[in-house]
Amino acid sequence: MSTPRFAVDRIHRIAVIGAGTMGHGIAHVAALAGHDVRLYDVTAEAAAAGRAKVVANLGKGVELGKLAADARDAALGRLTATGELAVACAEVDLVIEAVPEKLDLKQQLFREVDKLAPAGALLASNTSSLSLAQIAAAVGDGARVVGMHFFNPVHLMKLVEVVRHGGSDPSAVATAVGLATAWGKTPITVKDSPGFASSRLGIALGMEAIRMVEEGVASVEDVDTAMKLGYGHPMGPLELTDLVGLDVRLGIAEYLADALGTSFEPPELLRQMVAAGTLGKKSGQGFYRWVDGKRA
Repeated sequence: MSTPRFAVDRIHRIAVIGAGTMGHGIAHVAALAGHDVRLYDVTAEAAAAGRAKVVANLGKGVELGKLAADARDAALGRLTATGELAVACAEVDLVIEAVPEKLDLKQQLFREVDKLAPAGALLASNTSSLSLAQIAAAVGDGARVVGMHFFNPVHLMKLVEVVRHGGSDPSAVATAVGLATAWGKTPITVKDSPGFASSRLGIALGMEAIRMVEEGVASVEDVDTAMKLGYGHPMGPLELTDLVGLDVRLGIAEYLADALGTSFEPPELLRQMVAAGTLGKKSGQGFYRWVDGKRA
């Protein structure tokens, strides 16, 4: 019986590419789980800013009594930041990409990573909706590419959507599932299809909620209350849209509309809000007003 190409116990050093909202969160959970993690961004300053957010989040965990101070210190000792992609990818066992949701950007990054990371490294994309097969096509050996879609905020959200494309090595998928479990997450496995499971369902609900507000069916607050109290959702679809970012959701909706049909077509209200710069939590105004990261 042949030895699987990839295995959880062979993943020690990890490069996380992109130190933004998702990347620093992935680096946080990986370092806390005992891996040596290199957090990369296009400048050393951006990478350092991502690491600083991990420092803050781990510190908050200690303040709340949810994390021991020595565990925080050990995790931070395993986490380095760099603005050099070659340094990030050298001698790693796994690369997790967490750059903006643009296919050409991800493909270009994977072309570079393919040259810089060891030939035996597992490559994962945090894409929430894009074709994993098209991302994997940028790599000479697409079998080592798998999707690992985390959710924001990564250190708190339990779900990881593991995505397999037609050419994924089964051991790559199994290793991604095993890692997610080892990191305290609950993985689901889905095939490579536009929007996968989570984004496809979430965008369908989110776009319909926006259409209801656009049509005057109910207020923003009442639409969200309907889903929270009527269906047990912890957060309404419009507040969630603010949290994710209206521009991000618009981009995903446009992609799904092209791939799956007009039921995912973004409402004009969403387009107008994005054009006006009301992007949700990150801009301070979306469907709700946000001050210091909290709903006003």
